[in-house]
Amino acid sequence: MHSDMHLPLHHLRSAELQQRASEFRLSRQSPRQSLRKRLGWALVELGLHVLPNRHGLPAPSTPRTA
Repeated sequence: MHSDMHLPLHHLRSAELQQRASEFRLSRQSPRQSLRKRLGWALVELGLHVLPNRHGLPAPSTPRTA
């Protein structure tokens, strides 16, 4: 193979691999995963609303050594 053909073939293969990678990333995003993420963040937000305000609590004490 001529050395002049190596670089164009490399670019072609690189573009092909990038296309396959982007298709793979798109196929991994399913509506179910989106629902999981939204539900997860809703639970985190709910937990933050349920927790008391920690500004008035004393600092945790260091454990005593015997």
